[in-house]
Amino acid sequence: MTRPIPFEELAALAGQEVSVSDWFEVAQARIDAFAEATDDRQWIHVDPERCRRESPFGGPVAHGFLTLSLLPAMLESAISIGGMRMGVNCGLDKVRFVAPLPAGSRVRARWTLAEAEPVRGGLQLRWNASVESESGGRPVCTAEFLVRCYA
Repeated sequence: MTRPIPFEELAALAGQEVSVSDWFEVAQARIDAFAEATDDRQWIHVDPERCRRESPFGGPVAHGFLTLSLLPAMLESAISIGGMRMGVNCGLDKVRFVAPLPAGSRVRARWTLAEAEPVRGGLQLRWNASVESESGGRPVCTAEFLVRCYA
């Protein structure tokens, strides 16, 4: 469920887990579409039969960058910033693909606001994102996601 946060209250949330996103399905069709869009058609992602025979994962796994590309949607499903005019993706730090994500899994992100630094006209937010699979265990991806929010 989306947590509404007034812009002026963001900085006070630094150091806290702020919200958890909705679940997002990572079906084989999404993996195949990502492979086509990025020209990354490695068999561990797109060849279920070969994966059953040769992969240590027993089936296709999502691209790490596919998981990463879901961060903006997962953040948007987790929080709504009242009074924000515009948000800008500024990049990523400390990205790690910690565990494989099997095709057909669902993922969500836990969002901790690590830092809220004032910038002209707004704030630069450093979010610690931990993407977890519905099956549990280690996160599949962790990253620091930098976003500038303008009031």
